[in-house]
Amino acid sequence: MKALPVEPSNAPIAIGSRIRAARHAQRLTIEQVAASTGLTKGFLSRVERDLTSPSVASLVTLCQVLSVSVGELFAQPETHVVRLGDAPRISLGGRGIVERLLTARSERRLQVIRAVIEPRGEGESELYSVDCEAEVLHVVSGRFIIIFSNERFELEAGDTVTFPGREPHSWINPTDSESVVLWTLVPAASS
Repeated sequence: MKALPVEPSNAPIAIGSRIRAARHAQRLTIEQVAASTGLTKGFLSRVERDLTSPSVASLVTLCQVLSVSVGELFAQPETHVVRLGDAPRISLGGRGIVERLLTARSERRLQVIRAVIEPRGEGESELYSVDCEAEVLHVVSGRFIIIFSNERFELEAGDTVTFPGREPHSWINPTDSESVVLWTLVPAASS
């Protein structure tokens, strides 16, 4: 059987930003990492900027100090792209609203929902809540009123409001023009 010739890639593997992120996550300075690894600050700085590559031994030592596995530095991040035209329609209730889920259905850390609200569209007549820790509402265009039990906020394009996810609320588009809002739920609402 003939082996298939494989040409090595000349593309550099950039792990420096991941090493820097691991150092920051551990709240360590370059000086502290240098002292713990025996590597110089200058060398570590060049590694973090992908200007040089560490030896395998240096990389293993560095990963031990930073509490990450060598494999984590080379792993492909799980990335999902959702095109607006392909985003699934969902319905959290209300009248005169079209909602699309902009994050992958499998995403559990958060959900982003794009809502287009027709003129005079409105939420449920009774206040409702969503099973998540926090909600962030950003008005992309138009005007929007969010209603809580004791107050209401009139929002315009560019305005953002953050509130506890389990806080009862409703909403209305008070104008004769369409409004577009982004709802972010953290973590993703329970199904």
